[in-house]
Amino acid sequence: MGSKDGMNYAPKGKINRVVEPGEFNVGVTALDHGHINGMTNGLIEAGATIKYVYDPDPEKVANYLESFPDVAVADSLEQILEDPTIHLVAAAAVPNLRSALGNRVMRAGKDYFTDKTGFTTLEQLEETKKVVAETGKKYWVYFSERLHVEGAVFAGQLIEEGRIGRVIQVTGFGPHRLDKEKRPDWFFKKEQYGGILADIGSHQIEQFLYYTGNDDAKVLHSKVGNYNNPDTPELEDYGDATLVGDNGATFIFKVDWFTPDGLGTWGDGRTFITGTEGTIEIRKYINVATEQTGDHLFLVTKDSEEHYSLTGEVGFPFFGEMILDCVNRTENAMTQEHIFKAQELCLKAQEQALHITANL
Repeated sequence: MGSKDGMNYAPKGKINRVVEPGEFNVGVTALDHGHINGMTNGLIEAGATIKYVYDPDPEKVANYLESFPDVAVADSLEQILEDPTIHLVAAAAVPNLRSALGNRVMRAGKDYFTDKTGFTTLEQLEETKKVVAETGKKYWVYFSERLHVEGAVFAGQLIEEGRIGRVIQVTGFGPHRLDKEKRPDWFFKKEQYGGILADIGSHQIEQFLYYTGNDDAKVLHSKVGNYNNPDTPELEDYGDATLVGDNGATFIFKVDWFTPDGLGTWGDGRTFITGTEGTIEIRKYINVATEQTGDHLFLVTKDSEEHYSLTGEVGFPFFGEMILDCVNRTENAMTQEHIFKAQELCLKAQEQALHITANL
């Protein structure tokens, strides 16, 4: 992925349709974050039909239609929610509004697919858990740093095959380019974006639970700070945390907004996975100073050391699995409990974080 703009990261993958045209209809709304384009790409590649788009801002709708010109523009959100042919609503609202929008969607009888983070407070999470229980609908979260990265998908396949034995430790790095002048006002308001560990930290914790096979974990320590943006004091430009899973596997991760301008992409995202019989390193978006391509995976076992270049080789199976889960009411793509636990832990990490630059 050569894009320098992380806010509009929108990978394209293999076409792998699991439904026929018109069999699974989607309404798209709340175009506040560019991730909606990546979400849409994944849905279309898996066979979904994007029937409507709606946002109160016509400029955002016009921008969306540049990428998806065949989508009809709805007059209102109500038009989408009242259409009995709509199965799923996909949205990338301002983060603190995502939970309430999802609750409304599910109460209207639709499943919901939101950009991460799905919640900015534990109170929102608890309310949405109640709505899911009441309605029987699904609340999906777009954890793109695993679901929309072929190297990360392949790592999961290698672990499932037992290639590195039992996973005992994961280390994650999630640097992002700030692009401060391009960001909307809500990006700098803590109440609206939720904090760095609740926001981009949610990717990291979801990966840890997935790769280690944990259903639960404890946040041992977390820190946040604002090192270099005094003009936007509510922005946290750095965060890190340490967790231990119920099965004893440990996790350390760091996220920040300090990607240098000289890097050829928006962030040198990496994941290191240690197993009892081998190791994996994923270089997600670039191989620094070597190749501008992403999706590099390095596997070391007792038998060999291997380098895989995976762009266009693996695809993104999550989207088809998600659609089939919606159709069949199954949980093969990702369980609801997994989604809620990943969100709970990132919110707890955020809530208990030490503010390391508060008095500097």
